[in-house]
Amino acid sequence: MSDPLTSQIRRTLDWLTVERGVSGNTVDAYRRDLERYAEHLRERGIRDARDVDETGVSAFIEGLSRDEYAPGKRYTAASVARTLAAVRTFHRFLVAEGDTPENPAGGVARPKVPRNLPHPLALSDVEALVAAPGSDGPVALRDTAILETLYGAGLRISELTGLDVDDVDMEEGSVRVIGKGNKERVVPLGRYALNAVDAYLARARPGMAKPGSKGALFLNQRGGRLTRQGTAMLLKQAAGRAGLKIRVTPHSLRHSFATHLLEGGADVRVVQELLGHASVSTTQIYTLVTEDHLREVYYTAHPRARRPPGAAAG
Repeated sequence: MSDPLTSQIRRTLDWLTVERGVSGNTVDAYRRDLERYAEHLRERGIRDARDVDETGVSAFIEGLSRDEYAPGKRYTAASVARTLAAVRTFHRFLVAEGDTPENPAGGVARPKVPRNLPHPLALSDVEALVAAPGSDGPVALRDTAILETLYGAGLRISELTGLDVDDVDMEEGSVRVIGKGNKERVVPLGRYALNAVDAYLARARPGMAKPGSKGALFLNQRGGRLTRQGTAMLLKQAAGRAGLKIRVTPHSLRHSFATHLLEGGADVRVVQELLGHASVSTTQIYTLVTEDHLREVYYTAHPRARRPPGAAAG
């Protein structure tokens, strides 16, 4: 039997989907978090979000931080923080709709999340990776084009797999991307990526295409649109052939794209636009990576940078 909570959560998810244009994956994450929150409330006899106070939200967040969801396993601080963000959005929506006068989650402290810096690849590793598929056959041409595009445009994997043939402008040397929140941006493609995509379109895709392929740019061997799982698998195989000993994901190439641009002197605001970040603060994490790199090079290379043996710390 449904209760007001069920309807309130459904309305919130509909609002996120229809009015905010939030991606399906993000909506699914909100759904899981809010269902977990509703279960917590119902266990305490609360079946309507209008009856929730700050104490109830705090108890839920503290429980997530403290309790095990499986033997020996706890939610990370990042997971708890994400869940609190979902709960805040839920109550903020109800305030905006006039259901409740205030947001009981607004004053609940957010868990401190350790800053995890991205791990970009060295340029030599990128070069080895994109060369790994070779050029012998349609699949190799496709995989090279994918790797060059991921690194050359800094795309998210969902953006890459969503590309259609018409999104690539070979004359302008750019690709039209639909990013998070259905926001469109145009990203330049470098010479290597353009050449790889051109070779794939001319010598591989025509033979891979089937009647159901429609406009999809990157196809699997059955002629369907390549999936995120398929992309991750081909990247893993390429990393193995390249002899890379580190874990490489599609996002590794996006991290490398941003870091290498900043190391080359690009302005952080430009990199923000290229990546499709809504806030420059998201992009600025890459500046910390380059600062670490500069510091490492400085202490390694400068003859008077290293502390003399036995010297006390300043």
